[in-house]
Amino acid sequence: MIQQEIMVVYKWTAKEGQSDALKEIYQEVLQQMKSNEPGAKHVECYFEETSRTLVVMDLFSDANAVVFHLGTTAAGHFQNLLQIANPGEFLFCGEVPDEMKQAALGMGLNATFAPRVFGFNRNVS
Repeated sequence: MIQQEIMVVYKWTAKEGQSDALKEIYQEVLQQMKSNEPGAKHVECYFEETSRTLVVMDLFSDANAVVFHLGTTAAGHFQNLLQIANPGEFLFCGEVPDEMKQAALGMGLNATFAPRVFGFNRNVS
């Protein structure tokens, strides 16, 4: 299998009164990813105040980087996140190995796994 980037897009909806706590946890998550996860290439967070929804886009260098993230940073924050927010759908975009699919489903994630079929990137030389 060719190693390829995997993008994960997902959302959390903060429970009533927990929007700031959700954003604070994600500030910590981002710092940990930036410091400790060289395979985490790009992370963006968006927050919609009315629905208290945090949308996150993570771009990883390959499946190994996603596995590392799930087993370290994500695992360290997951229980705290469940206390203050409800997870939405997790979209894993790219070639995801079966072991990783099982790990995500084992965490109770509502996950969709979609291999890349077409697209383009203007930033590639």
